[in-house]
Order: sequence, then C-alpha cells, then structure tokens
Amino acid sequence: MLFFKLIIKNTFRHGMRTILTIMGLVIALIAFGLLRTVIKAWYSGVEASSSTRLITRNAISLIFPLPLSYKDKIKSVEGVTAVSYGNWFGGIYIDQKHFFANFAVDPKSYLKLYPEYVVDPAQKEAFLKDRRGFLAGRQLADKYGWKLGDTVTLKGTIYPGDWDFVLRAIYKGREPSTDEMQFIFHWNYVNEYLKGVHSSRADQVGFYMEGIERPDMAAQVAAKIDALFKNSLAETLTETEKAFQLSFINMTETILAVIQAVSFIVIAIIMAVAANTMAMTVRERIGEYAIMKTLGMGAFRIGALIFGESLTICAIGCGLGIALTYPAARVFAHAVGSIFPSFDVDPRLFIFYAAASFLVGVVAAIVPTWRAVRVPIAEGLRRIG
Repeated sequence: MLFFKLIIKNTFRHGMRTILTIMGLVIALIAFGLLRTVIKAWYSGVEASSSTRLITRNAISLIFPLPLSYKDKIKSVEGVTAVSYGNWFGGIYIDQKHFFANFAVDPKSYLKLYPEYVVDPAQKEAFLKDRRGFLAGRQLADKYGWKLGDTVTLKGTIYPGDWDFVLRAIYKGREPSTDEMQFIFHWNYVNEYLKGVHSSRADQVGFYMEGIERPDMAAQVAAKIDALFKNSLAETLTETEKAFQLSFINMTETILAVIQAVSFIVIAIIMAVAANTMAMTVRERIGEYAIMKTLGMGAFRIGALIFGESLTICAIGCGLGIALTYPAARVFAHAVGSIFPSFDVDPRLFIFYAAASFLVGVVAAIVPTWRAVRVPIAEGLRRIG
C-alpha cells in the first residue's frame, strides 16, 4: 500500500507538468478518435449498401443519362426482382452552405427497393399522391425545422429555376447507419416540366436501381444487363451498390490516406511528449533513487516506481479521453453539418485508447528506467543539493 501511495505522490509532485502531460494525452486521444470516426463516417454509405441491389449508369460517366425505355428491358432480365430509377437533382436550399442530397425518383418502386427507409403508411400514401410532395429524412427535417405540409423551395442547378415542394412524409432509418439526410421527390414532376421546356432532356434518367434475388447472382445479372445495351448509343455499366458507393470514395482516397496517417502520427507525438516528461522527472530524482539504493531497494522496485508513475499518468489521460470523446464528437458533428449521414463513435475505439495509452506509458518509461537503475550510487548522491 505504501508503494502505491509513493507512486501517486510522485505522479503529482509537479502538478502543472503532470496536468499538461495528461491534457496532451487527452487531446491526442480525442483527435485520434475523431479522425478515425471521420474515416468510418466516410465509409458509412458503403457499409449500409445492400448486397441485393445493383446500380446501372451510363458506361461513359454518371453525368450522361440513360433512356427511360431501358426500364422494361432491365426488368425482363432473369434474376431481377424490382427496378427503379432516378436523377440527381442538385438543388440548392437557401445557399450552397446548406448542402444535402436531393433526388428525383420513381417513388413507389424506390420505396419498395429501399425498405430501410421506414415511413408511416398514411404519410407514404400522401407522398405518393402529391406530384409536388417530397420525402425527407428525419435528421434533415429536424435540422431545418420542417413540418408536414411545409413548402420548401430548391434552386435548381442542373434543372434551372425555383422548384417548390411540399413535405408529405418523413422517414426514419431502420438501421443506425441509414442516411436520414436525403430529400426525395417525384421524377415525374421534373420530367413533365422538361417535356414543355427542354423536350430533348425528357424521358431520361441518371441511373437505374435493381433488386436481385440473391447476392451471389450480382455479377451474372450485371453482365446480362450490360449485354442488353452493348453497342447502343447509351451503353451501360452495372455494378453492386457497394461498388457504386466505393467509386465516389475512391475519388477522395488520397485524403483518407492522409487522415489515417495523421491519426497515427498524433499518437507518436504524444508518446514523445510523455517520454520527455518522464525523462525530466527521472533526471530530477537521480539523487533520490541513489538514496533508495543505499537503503536496499533493488532495480526492480525502482523501475516499478517509474513505470507506475508513467502508467498512472496515461491511465488518467485515457479515462478522461474516453469520457470526453462523445461530447467532442457531438460538437464536431454539429460543426460539419450534414456532410456525414451519421457520425457515431465506435465503442471499440476505446479498446485502442487503452492499448495506446498503455503503450505510451511503457515506452515513455523504458529509457528513464534504464538510466535510473544504471547510475552508480556515488554519482547519484553527488547530485543531491
């Protein structure tokens, strides 16, 4: 018991130094946690992808449309259970800072294909009946304070003009990873407008979504769909929903690599800071360790004192880091707005916190311990006073 009391007293002998070291460790752990959560959030759309859905787009690029007439041909492919279609609308709400995904889709087939969007039956019926109606995710509606029946205006970019929509339904995600920040409305609303203004752009879709019977049929069904339109004016590229989502992630692969590297560099930096703190502490106490040696204390117990102090500092930092990560994540999520559909800290991250803190504590104490146990008693005593 006396030995542990000595460790605690040594830990807080230089209070300001200890507090600053603990704060440095806490900040490093929180920074690491937020960076890893950013990476997880970036891939959340991929993780939420269904293994029984395919996406068909123009083989040249997503920006080139496909004829609406492809729908019936795709539906005739063996293994396809459902087909829907849509366009990226690219509308702006208020200004460009208020970004959220907005799609024009065929609502009935779309909701059938995406059962993870849970909608109240009465609201769903109202949405399907109103050509100007739109469906919003719960988080999106909460963010802007939208209520059922509210009119929301989007400024078109791909489709110029001011577009008025009426909120008829709000969906909730079936899973925590489901994106609740989407704005979904009737494809026909846009298409009918194009027929009167830009007829050449009418009856065209940006992408098709297909439901298939089993995940193992994905490659076979995708090949059959693409074979239907080979050598046509609009050839197709069909891939799994996960592969489709990953194609967007790959555009930012370098950024993600940098974030991953920085997250580990942060831990290396705090390791150096902790090692410097312990080196300073041991250097100041060489005389005390020499006296302990003369009283018969062995190298093992002296080393245990130094390791105990280092691990105590890191344990306190780890505990505070765990306690403050959730509040920090909420503040960060609020600051970045709707960039990420979900920004949830993975509890498994705290296992890494504990492992990293233990590693920092051990590594920081190795060299100081080696110096303390090897210094001759006479030399240590000369440093007293």
